This record gives sequence, C-alpha cells and structure tokens, in this order.
Amino acid sequence: MIKQIAIAFVATLALQPASAQMKKISLTTDHSELVFSVDPKGKLFQSYLGTRLIGNNELPQGNHEAYIPAGTNNLFEPAVSVIHADGNPSLELLYSSLSVDSAVAGVTAYTITLKDPQYAFELLLHIDCYRKDDIFKSWTEIRHKEKGPVILNNFASSMLHFDARRYWLTNFHGDWAEEAKMVDNELTSGIKILDTKLGTRADMYQSPFFFMSLNEPSTETHGELIAGTLAWTGNFRFAFEVDEHNSLRMVTGMNTYASQYKLQPDQSFITPGFLFTYSNTGRGTASRNFHHWANKWGVLNGEVPRTILLNNWEATGFDFNEEKLTHLFDDTKKLGADLFLLDDGWFANKYPRNDDKTSLGDWEENRTKLPHGLGYLVKTAAAKGVKFGIWVEPEMVNPKSELYEKHPDWILKLPNREEDYFRNQLVLDLLNPKVQDFVFGVLDNMLTANPGIAYIKWDCNRMITNAWSPYLKDNQSALYIDYVRSLYKVLGRLRAKYKDIPIMLCSGGGGRVDYGALPYFTEFWPSDNTDAFERVFIQWGYSYFFPSFTVACHVTSWGKQSLKYRTDVAMMGRLGYDINVDKFTPEELAFSQQAVGNYRRLYPVISHGDLYRLISPYDENRAVLMYVSNVKDKAVIFSYNLHTRYGESFPNVRLEGLDVTKQYKVEEINTADGKASNWKENGKVFTGDYLMKVGLPVSGRRELTSMVLELTGM
Repeated sequence: MIKQIAIAFVATLALQPASAQMKKISLTTDHSELVFSVDPKGKLFQSYLGTRLIGNNELPQGNHEAYIPAGTNNLFEPAVSVIHADGNPSLELLYSSLSVDSAVAGVTAYTITLKDPQYAFELLLHIDCYRKDDIFKSWTEIRHKEKGPVILNNFASSMLHFDARRYWLTNFHGDWAEEAKMVDNELTSGIKILDTKLGTRADMYQSPFFFMSLNEPSTETHGELIAGTLAWTGNFRFAFEVDEHNSLRMVTGMNTYASQYKLQPDQSFITPGFLFTYSNTGRGTASRNFHHWANKWGVLNGEVPRTILLNNWEATGFDFNEEKLTHLFDDTKKLGADLFLLDDGWFANKYPRNDDKTSLGDWEENRTKLPHGLGYLVKTAAAKGVKFGIWVEPEMVNPKSELYEKHPDWILKLPNREEDYFRNQLVLDLLNPKVQDFVFGVLDNMLTANPGIAYIKWDCNRMITNAWSPYLKDNQSALYIDYVRSLYKVLGRLRAKYKDIPIMLCSGGGGRVDYGALPYFTEFWPSDNTDAFERVFIQWGYSYFFPSFTVACHVTSWGKQSLKYRTDVAMMGRLGYDINVDKFTPEELAFSQQAVGNYRRLYPVISHGDLYRLISPYDENRAVLMYVSNVKDKAVIFSYNLHTRYGESFPNVRLEGLDVTKQYKVEEINTADGKASNWKENGKVFTGDYLMKVGLPVSGRRELTSMVLELTGM
C-alpha cells in the first residue's frame, strides 16, 4: 500500500467558514487528490496528497500548517515574512474566504484568502487544478491597506510538507555546453537549497525543475514522487529542509536574494506559478503529465506543427553576403526543410557586426552585407519556396554601438563602479518604459517592414551583474523581480500583435527555459553543444519536463559521429539543421532528405506521443526511448549506443505503452546510405504483449551507433 503523503499546499473544495468543528478541504484531479483542513482557530493544515481517494474519508488534521509565516513561533524556513508599516516583523494568517472558478474547461481555479487578525494585510493562495493532466499550479498574491509600505522579505509560491521515511532529491545542473546534468542525492537533516542569482539568464547553472522521491529512490516506472518546476524567467529558490522529526518542508518560488520588496498600500504582489504533479508509478508518469499539460497550456501554439529549419551559422559564421545566403536558400529547399534562419551578423553600420564585440543595439541591416535589405531576402526565399527567419538579441547592448553612445542611461550598471562585461556586452534596463518601447520596437519595426518573416530566434547571452537602474531610484532591491516583469510586458505586447509567429527562446544554450517564458515562445535552444554524444544526455535531462516539440535539436558538424548518428539524436526533439549542406556527399544528402521525410511523416508521434525512457544513459552505455501515439497505433523507438566497451553486448529492451492485443510491424528507418536494413527483426510482426514482455534487440556492439525503428499497428 502506498504511504500517504502529508503536504502543505493551498487548495480547497467546498470550504465553509471556520467553526468549532474541523472542516475538510478536498481538491481532485482525475488521478490525484489534495486534502486539507481548517482548525477551530481558522488555521489551514495539510492532510493528504496522493492517489485519488474513494469515498468520503475522515482524515486527521495533520501537523503542518499550510503556508507558514515568519515572526511568531515558526522555527524553520518560512513561506512568507514581512515587516509591517509600523516596523513589526510578525505575521499570522487565518482563513477568511474561498472562491472557486470553473470558467475554463478542464481547469478549476481556487482562491483562498488568509488575513492577519492584527493588520490590514491579506494573502491570497491560488491553485489551478488541471484535471486531466494531474497538474497543479500554485501561486500567491499579497496585498494590504496599512498606512505605509510593507517590506516583503520572503514570498514563496508554494510550501509543501512531507512525512516519509527517507527523501531523495533529483536536480539538474550544469553550465554552458553541459546543461541539464541529472544527479540524485538523499536529503538528511538540515537544508538543501537550489537557487540562482543570475537575473535574466537565470538557470545557466541550476535548472528550475526537480523530482522529490519519497521513501526510496524513484525510477522511470517505480516510486512515489513529486515533480516540480517554477514558471519564472528569473532568479528562483527551492529550499528543502528536513527537521528533527524527519519531516520535510519544501519552499519554492522566486529567489529573495537582493530582492527585498517594498509593497505600497492597495498594490498587489503576485508570485509566479509553481507547477507540480504527483506520481506513485515513477518518473515516467510525472513526465508525461507535464508533456500533456504543456501541449495545451504551457507552450504557445502547442498543437501547431513546428518548423524544420536550416541555420547558416556553421556554414558562414559572420562572413556572408546576399549571394551566399540566397545559395543557402537553395540548400534549404534541397534538404526538404521549411525555413532558412539567418543567424548573428546581419546588422549595424557604424560598427558593423563582424564579431561578437560590437553592434548589439543597432538593429538596422548592414548595407555592405545586405545592400538590398531584409525584404530582398524574405522575397527571394519565398520565390524559392522557403520561409525566412532571423536572429536577434534585443535585451543586450555592446558598449561599442550607436545605442550605447546615444543612451548610456539605458544600461543596467552601477554608477560608481567599472562596467562588468560578459561576452563583451551589457544588459538594457528593461525597467525603463522607454527601453521597453525600444525592445518591442526592434521586433515590431522589423516585422512591420517585412511581414514575410516567419520565424525569430530571440537570444540572451549574458546574466545580470553590477546592476543598478536609475529608473528605480531608491528601490533597487526590486530590480531582479521587476526586470522579469518588464520582459513579460514586452513579450505580451509582441504576442498581442503577432500571435502566431514562431519564436525560439535561446540563451547561449538552455540557460533560460521555463514555463513562465514558454507561453510567449514556441520552442527553446537546450545547448550550444551539439555534439551528438553530449546531446543524448542534455536532451534526456530536458525531456523530463518539456515535450519534444519544444526542444530544438540541430544536426551540425560538432563531434566525430556519423551523420546518421547526429541525425538520429536530433530527431529525438524538434529536428533542424545547422550544417554546410554543400559539403554533403550525394549519399549524405539522400540520407538527410530521407530523414527529413521520415521526421515530417512521424512528427505527430514524436511531438505529441507518450514518451517512455526505456534505458537511461546514466545506467548503461546506451540510451533507448520511444514515443507512442495516444491511440497506440504507431510508435517510434530511438536507440543510441554511447562509448561502449570492447566486447560489450546488450540484452533485449522491453518496450512500454503499447496495446497488448495489437500486432505491430517493426521496421528500421533512417538507414545509412539508403541501404536496406540488415537488422534481423526488420519487417517482422509481433504482438504488443510480446514486445513488452520479451522485447527487441535494438542495440549493436559498436560505439556511437544508432537505430530508429517505426512500429505500425496492424
């Protein structure tokens, strides 16, 4: 029997005002349930989180208050702490009222209001319940009517409490070119903090998502866990504290580092949403819950097919002209891709963009490289049957630029310190409304003048350091939070006018991906490292929380693997190319055209099918995964050998997610050099039951080899 989990969370169903009798609070999804109670004094307590309960069960109140404030009798990590207008640092939160909104189909939105009995201060605890996806989204809203500003020191989006025998935290971390590395650690007495203080490129080192496993380490198919992530494109903080009774308190939200917030009367402070799901059948279930939710709710236009593109960067770098680019349009068409993406180097005239040391901020076409402007490229590409996309980095500026010379006051920089450069650039002060207008104008002017532009790559290649904004004056501690809010304002304006244009969220790799930004974007760039061996691990890590169609994976010349291996790895996500097609042999071109056709044909399964990770690269010298359509009539298997050892062999891999009663024809696709498959099982038919109990030999012995299999129900 699965152990029940006690959890402090904010959610109510049919809650009545507190009375002498304890009140039960229940909220359900299709498969999960949260139960809470209000004691006679009006305090909200946890009772249960787990699989949905049958019947009207009486549950104990529990020992953990749902959203614990600082300043009274709390001895551990608080969810919220404030200094009132009169200087008092205490806070008490008692239940006041409940509202329930089911206006959006499939979502029930709850708001429970807590008030301090001594101050005109209230905190609204919100939860959206996505019933079919088993996803919960919680956030808080703080407001007051005191006589002066209230200082907010802590302001969590969620506080969760667990009572289990033991706890394991799975977090994801890295750096440029080594993103989303997965590590498991047992939590013991004390506090473990995952956080970031980088500002705009927030998750360059720590990723804002995790698994918390209870009682024993979880696997893909076994174990009880919570999977969580914060929808915020800025500094985050996840605190995991095990107390002297072996209870775990988990506090998640924006990082309060250098962010003490001054809240004026009658204003609202709203925290970002913390998204989480519960599973008692391992990480795979939790992952698929997030994928299902993201398809509809988490990513812009999730149901619209993504673009297969060819980027020019590896073919040209900064060294290009109109003739080179129009020739690459032919390569795009020849490859079978949809769109050509013009990367960095197309702009600025006083300080031409010929390297990464100048020009950011000067967003006009370089007259030497592009004498006829972007409009000529857009029209020429269209005439060749190819769409046109373009790279920008609109939040940044190089000191060697006309923008910097004209508006030195538009830069985030300390007035009495030397400027601190990263990649020879600084961050624009988005807190300034004039700068917001400028950044919006960069995109708006370009798209207005060239309405045929069909794709944008929005880059962000540095973090915030040495930051100070003249616009904030004496309220500098609001900088990190209000920068992100200002970014969302710009993105909101952009999407209000240009609702459907695909935009890639890029940040020198996966240093900026979260479900706060993805409602404005269609995909993200997981890493500048496109070595296919490394990408197996990088893409594996991101796949836990983000569906495949959001993970931009390009075939490049990085690494020494075969073109087939690089292509097969890229097909695990949103397939694209950044490679010199002119250097392909006839056999390589034919293979790539075949792969593009296969990917396009199988896109519905790869992009929106259920993902099953069968063999982890962390466990063996190979990685195997598969996507299965929602009606189980089609599946695609990807098998990648890593650096296998001499003589190493692998057993069959048992498949998952199939219909046991169906028969499936198994065929190898993406065969090298167009040759017929010599795999001994090719073309055979098996029952789903056989494939899931006996499995298939999908891995050879040679290192850095790969196989893609298509399963068709019959």
